[in-house]
Amino acid sequence: MDFKPANNIQDLQYFGEFGGVNPSISDSSTYTFLSAKTMFDTFEGNADGCYLYSRHSSPSNLYLGEALAAMEGTETANVTASGMGAITGVILELCKANDHIVCSRTIYGGTYAFLKNFTPGFGIATSFVDITNLGLVEAAINEHTKVLYCESVSNPLLEVADIKALAALAKKYNLKLVVDNTFSPLSITPQILGADIVIHSLTKFINGSSDTVGGVVCGTQDFINALRDVNTGACMLLGSTMDTLRAASVLKNLRTLHIRIQQHSKNAMYLAEKFESIGLRTVYPGLPSHPSHAIFKSMLNDEYGYGGMLTVDVGSLDKANELMEMMQNKNLGYLAVSLGFYKTLFSAPGSSTSSEIPEEEQKKMGLSDGLIRFSIGLDADIERTHTVMVDCMRAVGVL
Repeated sequence: MDFKPANNIQDLQYFGEFGGVNPSISDSSTYTFLSAKTMFDTFEGNADGCYLYSRHSSPSNLYLGEALAAMEGTETANVTASGMGAITGVILELCKANDHIVCSRTIYGGTYAFLKNFTPGFGIATSFVDITNLGLVEAAINEHTKVLYCESVSNPLLEVADIKALAALAKKYNLKLVVDNTFSPLSITPQILGADIVIHSLTKFINGSSDTVGGVVCGTQDFINALRDVNTGACMLLGSTMDTLRAASVLKNLRTLHIRIQQHSKNAMYLAEKFESIGLRTVYPGLPSHPSHAIFKSMLNDEYGYGGMLTVDVGSLDKANELMEMMQNKNLGYLAVSLGFYKTLFSAPGSSTSSEIPEEEQKKMGLSDGLIRFSIGLDADIERTHTVMVDCMRAVGVL
């Protein structure tokens, strides 16, 4: 593709108020006015460049939002206090009582819990389907459907959504296609492929240092304005506002995202190929054996690779736990949830990040007890990492 997401980030020029190469941080919750009329106009959204109260907006949050919108190719963006703050705000902005959502069956556990357990209390129903089966997706759409929701690369099974095909379905039925792109920033640009709204958990790869929780909604100016509306906006009224100091921190880290993603992808591809070659049940979108490898390749921004996430099925939860504990003891990574850190992180999602999904549903979607989800780190010597990982696998009887 010709779209250059990292260039769009790098080309943004922000100066601090004293000429600093980083924009100044607006460490204020409220802002003063020289006239009462300007305050009124700002509250009504009619005074560009003026700030009222940091739950509405702040310079630091708008800088970060502008950079993320440039990365995703959308008109603008709204940053939130967490990834779930972005997800819940979007869903509640788009759907009201008696509305319906068609959603991927393999999805982040928090998203699943929100759609399965929380939104029915507001009269919003969700059908969970195999997002890779377009016939099932279309069959699930009914007259009340408003949203088609998926992850570019699903958590934790790494199923790949055919965003172009899903966008065509959304257009056919006048739906909004919402794509969570947390697992594949830079590698995939959903808006270019037809998505209406793109969501990220900034906590993960985009920030990259596991010290901040945050989220973002990237979309049209009209939709972001609606989210921020003081009378009806879901993000405004639910209060999922990102702290300005954290926004400034994420913006600094965002500028190195392209370098980090390249290394995450390089290391993950190396390990995936090695693991598969010795007979491990390995899932990685960059492997030709992945069922949707060709689809991912058709969507790929080539220079960023297939991402840093892979899974290995070692057969049982006991084996998975024993292996992860040994890998941590050998300093190969951390037994921890989340992803995008400089160290490799590993967890058994069935008993952690996907534990909100009932066991019978986990079995239906193919989430086994022995599945280990790896967020591959930035190791400079991935060959050594691989050698020691294999030694650990032999020691616990996986190989």
